[in-house]
Amino acid sequence: MRKLILRWAINAVALYAAIGTGWIDGIERQTTEWWGILVLALVFVVVNGLIKPIIKLLSLPLVLLTLGLFTLIINNGVFWLTGLIGRFFEVGFTVNGFMPAFLGGLLVSLVNWLLISILREELK
Repeated sequence: MRKLILRWAINAVALYAAIGTGWIDGIERQTTEWWGILVLALVFVVVNGLIKPIIKLLSLPLVLLTLGLFTLIINNGVFWLTGLIGRFFEVGFTVNGFMPAFLGGLLVSLVNWLLISILREELK
């Protein structure tokens, strides 16, 4: 249970870096409340855990053909889908164009990787 809460917190920090800070032009969030980011992180965890593996399996030939670079496009889609589902709960965000979605997905991935690397022992 502790690992699940820690991963949820890591995803919340990563989503805040991409959405809440305003670093990326073209991403507009619906709410400025702190609990909105937590709900959005929960949506991200569910999308990442349920939908992303199916998409990766179905796009395996493209991932192999591009030597793994297509996973960046998959991350882009997962980031966009999280915002779309989050808007249903009125905590989401809108992405205006491909490049903001790409940069947002990339930033979420990098922050996740960095925090998981730092907190590796706690996640075991």
